Amino acid sequence: MKHTFLLCSALFLVGASAFAGTETYKIDPVHSTIGFKIRHFFSKVGGRFNEVAGTIQGDPAKPDDAQVSVTIQTKSIDTAEAKRDTHLRSPDFFDVEKFPAMTFVSKKVTRTGDNTADVTGDLTLHGVTKDVTLKVTFLGKGKTMNEAITTGWEATTKIKRSEFGLTWNKVVEGTSAVGDDVEIELQVEAALVKAG
Repeated sequence: MKHTFLLCSALFLVGASAFAGTETYKIDPVHSTIGFKIRHFFSKVGGRFNEVAGTIQGDPAKPDDAQVSVTIQTKSIDTAEAKRDTHLRSPDFFDVEKFPAMTFVSKKVTRTGDNTADVTGDLTLHGVTKDVTLKVTFLGKGKTMNEAITTGWEATTKIKRSEFGLTWNKVVEGTSAVGDDVEIELQVEAALVKAG
């Protein structure tokens, strides 16, 4: 059960070289993956959220002032198993009727290398807001086949689902059915929609 969230757009803030003046990029949900893994008994199960929207604004002269805002629809969770997805949408987990979206809004960008940065922001999930830091790598920027200026990013982080009120579990012979630690893995494309 990952968020991340959300989280993805923060990726775009990494390098001043990714921007020419103040630019606004829009996440391409078709070419982005909001993925996660979580322990199930003795292995790990993966999944993704299929509906994500977000924008990133940045000025290379003021990288610390970059702004990111991302929204992920919780009902779009997809673990390739319909019965499990229905359970994850229920009040036992995401309770999508009450909490239809999770959001990530950046607060701080700290460059850690030429193409890497730590992006910290508020992750709001299941009615709870907490700081989350994404380890972000900038993968490149250029034109695609349709001549659009596009950027690529990847990011990882970990959260504890219990800290967001996602506490449902079963114990079988001393072993928890669902782990608490969630590994978030983001692959994001974002296209330029406004420059200058």
